[in-house]
Formats: sequence, C-alpha cells, structure tokens
Amino acid sequence: MPVRELTAAQTEEIHRYTAKLRDVVSLLYPYGASVQIRTYGCQGNEADSERMMGLLRQAGFTAYDQTGTSLPDLVIFNTCAIREHAADRVFGNVGRLKETRAANRNMRVAVCGCLAQQKGIAEKLRQTFPFVDIVFGTHALHQLPELLYRSLTGERRVTQVAESDGIIAEGIPAERAIPYKAFLPIMYGCNNFCSYCVVPFVRGRERSRRPEVIYKEAEALLQDGVKDLTLIGQNVNSYRGQSESDGQARRFPDLLRHVAGMDGDFVLRFMTSHPKDCTEELLKTMAAMPCIGNHIHLPVQAGSDSILEQMRRGYTAGQYLSLLHRAKTIVRDLAVTSDIIVGFPGETYDDFKQTLDLVREARFANLFTFIYSPREGTKAALLPDPVPHSEKVKWLQELTALQEEIGSAECRSLIGATRRVLVEGAGHKRTNAGRAADHRVTEFGGEALVPGTFTNITVTAADRLMTFGEIISA
Repeated sequence: MPVRELTAAQTEEIHRYTAKLRDVVSLLYPYGASVQIRTYGCQGNEADSERMMGLLRQAGFTAYDQTGTSLPDLVIFNTCAIREHAADRVFGNVGRLKETRAANRNMRVAVCGCLAQQKGIAEKLRQTFPFVDIVFGTHALHQLPELLYRSLTGERRVTQVAESDGIIAEGIPAERAIPYKAFLPIMYGCNNFCSYCVVPFVRGRERSRRPEVIYKEAEALLQDGVKDLTLIGQNVNSYRGQSESDGQARRFPDLLRHVAGMDGDFVLRFMTSHPKDCTEELLKTMAAMPCIGNHIHLPVQAGSDSILEQMRRGYTAGQYLSLLHRAKTIVRDLAVTSDIIVGFPGETYDDFKQTLDLVREARFANLFTFIYSPREGTKAALLPDPVPHSEKVKWLQELTALQEEIGSAECRSLIGATRRVLVEGAGHKRTNAGRAADHRVTEFGGEALVPGTFTNITVTAADRLMTFGEIISA
C-alpha cells in the first residue's frame, strides 16, 4: 500500500501548535514545567517516548527529576497492549494519580500508545478515570502539542484515537534517554495478523520509511556520539522502503549494509524479526559486516505444529529449527533469543512437550516467556480455552527451569573468551557493566569506566544470563 507521510501543511501545524503551547506553558508554569513519561512495552514505545520528549522540550518542558520533592506537571503513560498484565499495570498506576491530580489544578495526565488505541479503552478510561485529561493513540503522537494545548486552554477531555492504517511523521525531534544509545525506527505496523496479536489493529499496516531519511538520521546519530544503534520495527526485516533516487524498493539487507558501512566505531543491532522474513541474504549481511551484532531475536512462540498453525505463524517447528541451524552456521557465535507463549487456547500438555523439545534443540541464549493472554478483537480470543490457569503456570515453570539450565550452559561456554563490550555503567556485582555484540551483559572489575566507551575483557565466570570478566590490560 502507498505510504502516507505528513504534508507540509500538517508539519507546519505541528510547529504552530508547539509555539502556541510554549506560550501557554510559560504563563501557567512561570517557574518551569516538567514531564514524566512512563513507558511500558517494546523498543518501539521507547522510541515513541523519546520523540514525545523531543516535542515537549521544544514546547518548554524539562524531564522530571525523580530525586526531587516536587511533582511533575505532566505525566504521560505510554502503554502496551500485548498482554493483559501490562494493561492491568497501567490501570493500577493511573489510578494512583487520582488524588495527586485533584490537588494540582495545572497538572495534566495523559494516556497514549497501543492500549489507548485499542478498541473500547478510551471509553473505559473516560468512565473509570475521569481525572485523565488526554487520551491519544499510536497514530496521533505527532499531534501531542495540539492535544496538550487544547487541554491547557480549557478543553475538559481531549481524545484522539481514530482508527487508521497509519501515517509516517518525519522531522519529529527525539531526546534520547541514554546519549550513546539510540533506537531508530525504520518501519511501523504489521501485516501478519497472528491470531493472538493486536499489533496490526493498534499499530496499523506495515509502512516503511524512505531509506534516504533513515540514512540521514543514522548519520546524525553516529556523529552525535551514538555507539549502540538499534534499527527497530514491529517486524523490522519486512522493511520495504521506496528510494527517492531511483524509485526502487530497498529491502532490509540493503538498508542494513548501508548503515553498517557508515563511518564510526559502533555496534548495529535490529529487532524484532519474523522467521518468515529472516533470509539467507540477511544472515550473510550480518556475517559480512563487523559492526553488526551477532544476535537476533527470532520469536518462535510454540513448538507444536498444530498450535503454530492456529497461531497463523506461517512455519512449522521443523522449518524454524532448520532456519536456526542455518543461521548459526552462517553467523559466527550467533546468540538467538526468542518468545514463547504458554497455554495457547486448545494447547495440550503433549503440545507443550513439543515446545520443550524445540527449546532443547534450539539452545536459546535467552527466552521471553508468557502465559497466553486473550486480546479482544483477535481470532484466538474466540477459541475455547479449557486448560486452567494454574496448569499453565506449572508449564511455564517447567519451561523456565529448562531455559535456565540451557542459558547457564551457553554462558559458561564463553569462559576464557575475549569479549569487546560497550560500557553501560556500574554493575550489580562488579564495578562496571557492559553489553557485548551478542547482546549479553558482562560485568567486570577495575576502575569505573565512562559509559559509552568500548573495552576488551576476558570472561572468567558466568551465570544464567550474563558473564563476568576482567579487563585486558593494554
């Protein structure tokens, strides 16, 4: 489908409302206005929060200092809808602001993101949390200055959750939470319609940014000191961006090669990938470009072919394992992480045992495991689900124990290896903590190093998820 971008007039409207909002903020908050953005969910939401902070900074807001005694003037809940637990957490945290909001006339509370975009949620917020001032969905992030302006100038409840296939808003400033780390969105939305997932409904259909725009943004980030650059999308390796120079589509391996070839000392990552789009060309690109991290997040979701078919994943367990073995052959020391849903409607224990068998063979570096959570509007939510939750909890515990055993062995296999890590700060057990190219965390001693710098270490010990080591002296 054709990609829709903001028109020049719409972009000018953002600038106009940003200026108007800045004037209102200076009047209402003469001693300065602060914003606290509480982000839930994936890296896409983190990137959205950075863009909201960029817009609000232009309008006169500063980031809320949680170490102080004052309250934020604006609280934004940037939400996730992927599981029921995430939604419940948001509702609980929003509810705790009721008295605080009532006591502060100029304070504003906003709920945005995937949960806000989900059908019926805006009305639930209106009825359950009348003190919430602004509700907006995933397609209205660029309208934040206008929505906040309307709220601060007297509009009681401001809501913008119109359904849309999505639009790309270029030129939105971003304020990164960590100076040396950046998430760079390259595409939005999803066309896969897995039977359990709400992403296509709340994020819209797949739409890719123009490659030239991505290249320009990547170069600016690297020149600004970014050392850890992650290309992100709901299904990042389905990227198909149309080039301005020749009108031809650029695929994800093309984009990856171009960014990996840019000047600078940095590690390049990407997520999240769908197995159907993990091509041999992509894997060979990873192997050929030294700066691309040797890690891929490749969600499998289940090990039973019948469950995978009901999930509409588009592959069998055998096909997934064949892809995994091929990937590990092509990319040296590849670390693979994955997602698994336990207790999908109709799943039996025999189905679940096939998932355990797949995990034993796959030997994932790490697993993100979840008990199935029905999402309204999805096909899976209509399926009979006879297995009690208590039984699913036992299955999850069995899976977790197996992965802990595998993860520990995989980490121990790295003992004695030399690892190049990007320092991220202080460790829990050692002076420093950093992340290697395979995305594993390493803690090591010595004097405290500056976050955002690279160093080499020798691995001396390991546990389930991380390694420990010592700096290699120059």
